[in-house]
Parts: sequence; structure tokens; C-alpha cells
Amino acid sequence: MAAKAHRVGMEVSIAVSHAVQLARAEAIAAYPITPQTHIVEHLSLMVANGDLEAEFVNVESEHSAMSTCIGMSAAGARTFTATSSQGLALMNEILFITSAMRFPIVMAVANRALSGPLSIWNDHGDIMAARDIGWIQVFVENGQEAFDHTIMAFKIAENHHVLLPTIVNMDGFILTHVVEALEMLDQETVDKFLPEYHPHFSLDPKHPVTMGAFAMPELFTECKMAHQMALTNSYEHILNVWAEWGKLTGRHYKPVEQYRTEGAKTLLLMMGSLAEVAEVAVDELRDQGEAVGLVKMRMWRPFPFEDLRQAVAGADLVIVCDRALSLGGAAGPVLAEVRSALYPLAQKPAVVGYTVGLGGRDVQPEAFTEIVRLGQTEAATGPTGEFFLFGVRS
Repeated sequence: MAAKAHRVGMEVSIAVSHAVQLARAEAIAAYPITPQTHIVEHLSLMVANGDLEAEFVNVESEHSAMSTCIGMSAAGARTFTATSSQGLALMNEILFITSAMRFPIVMAVANRALSGPLSIWNDHGDIMAARDIGWIQVFVENGQEAFDHTIMAFKIAENHHVLLPTIVNMDGFILTHVVEALEMLDQETVDKFLPEYHPHFSLDPKHPVTMGAFAMPELFTECKMAHQMALTNSYEHILNVWAEWGKLTGRHYKPVEQYRTEGAKTLLLMMGSLAEVAEVAVDELRDQGEAVGLVKMRMWRPFPFEDLRQAVAGADLVIVCDRALSLGGAAGPVLAEVRSALYPLAQKPAVVGYTVGLGGRDVQPEAFTEIVRLGQTEAATGPTGEFFLFGVRS
């Protein structure tokens, strides 16, 4: 039986802050950057007003924010931060260290374009530049999912069989700054779901441990292999947490989710909030008798190979919609990964891709309808090139 919840209208950023509060985060270090500022701004108010018993550290940069989070996590605190765009890029050096040292920090990333030119609007350029940092990464479509996955992220990251930092990606402005109707849980319910944090290792003068050790070439490869296996093996633990959340709330999540894919020969595939826009296009195409469906990737790291292969089985064509460029490369980041994952399937399905919505450019349902037409033509006649940026004005 699902837990009781009260329904409220709330800005998504504030809902994420309440999720962190309900998770009883003990330490937060952050630097403001649009469009994630409302998350940490509200958390600072909670701490200042005594509504959240935590240490809140105002730092001078995002590099310092993650460095401070490492220190707080090493001391045994349940730790949270948030960032976006150039802030994530400035953190980059420390992000690799965080995951390699297995600190279960949770971070919300309000996805935003990277400069230049300067843009404060949404695309996935920031996180795609950080896709190989060794963190667990999920994408959400709406505010309810942002709230849910923030709480679940702590339970996933802190599992002693996982111990990996976790990112919850949410589209900047499109999600962070909108007011949605959300189902909120009470503290007692969350406490039962998310137990008190007991670190596996922590800095303690009475029980010394080594953290951040130096590795000679004879050991480095084995360390990287251990990290790779930890990230890969986190998959089953992520699913267990999602299943528990489903029983608690009635909201069930999968690594790869499908919308009207029954009998579909052409599938759109994407991540993030634009998937809900694409649903409208799929509905219209279905009403016209066309066998078109939608595949939505929620789990980005670890990559859900088998889930993806099962989701596209039976389709003739998969059209991947990226929200970021791989400048000078052969394909968008998601397209490249999907092609690689589906390579063992031999000739079917064909995979083509288009990059859309860069720098916050609006993408309406009719754009996806046009992309379906373009993709079907390209699959039938053969590719005209490796790089397809949709909607470029001449």
C-alpha cells in the first residue's frame, strides 16, 4: 500500500531542497550559479532558520564546493551539493577524485549549456562533458521525479555495496524554475525509507585510515578496474531502491522506460524533460495510424545495455535526440553510446540521430514529428553525413 502523501504546488528547485531536508542531509557546501541557485539558496534558509540541522558552507567557487564536500563526507556526514554548467566544469578536477575515493555525495545538476557564447539556458552540454567521471547518473523528466530521485539518491549512494557519488540531472529552467503539482512525503515516512547514515569508513584520529593514496603504475589499472566494477555492479542496487520506492509511493521507475512502443517500428529515444514533449508527437502520429513509439533513458551511468536492447527489440529504426554536441566527433554523446550498445544486434534496428534544443532553443511536438520523417528518410536512402544539428537557420 502506497504511503500517504499531500499534494502541493511548488517550484521544482524548492521541492529538491525539501527532498534534501527530508533526507536529513548533514553537510552542504555550495556556490550559486544559474539555474541551480534556488536549490542551495533555499537550503541555506532552512539551515539558518533551524529547519534543517546541518552545516552549510558558503564557498568561493564550485571547485571549493566539491573539495569541501569531500572533506565533510570523509568525516562521515551525509553530504549534498548542487551546480550547473560552468560550475560543473570548474568542479571537473575534483569529480574524478570524489568517485575514485568512493564518497557517497549526492549532487543535483541543473543542466545548462556551456559557454561560449554565454548562455544560461538549458541543454545537456554540461553533463555530457562530465559523463566519464565515475558517478552514478540519472535523468528526470519532471518535478515529481526530481523530488523522488533526490531522496533515493542518498540511499543508493550510501549503500555499503555501492559507495559511489550520485548525480540527479534535471533540465535547467524547464524544470528548476517551474511550479508543478507534487506529492510530498512526511518525515516519518522518509525516515523509514532512508535510515540514518553510518559511513563505512571515516576520518577518526582514534582509528586512522588512508584516503586518497598514491598508486604506482603496477596498481593503477587494477584500481580503475575496481571502480569500473563498482559502478557496473551498482545497477542491481539502484533497481532495488527504485523498487522499494515504488512500493512506498506507487511511483515506479525503470532504467529505460517506454511510451506506446507496442508494435512500433520507429522509436524516438531521448533523456530529460523533452521526452514529455515528444509524447505529444507520438500520440499524434499514433492517431494517424503510424507505428511510432518513444524510449526514455533514465539511467545514464551505469549504462543500461540490456534494458536498452530489450526496449528497441522489434523496431526497424531508432532515432536518438541528443541535447549536446560532440564537437568534431562523429555523433552526439547519446547517439554514440546507443550505437555502441546496439552494435551486437547486427543489422536491426538502424540508428540515426539529431541534436536538438541547444542553448534552450524551444522544441515543440511538431519538431519531433519532422525528426521522425527525416530519420525514416535517412534510414531508407542512406546517411548523408555523420553530423545532424536539427533546426539550424540558413
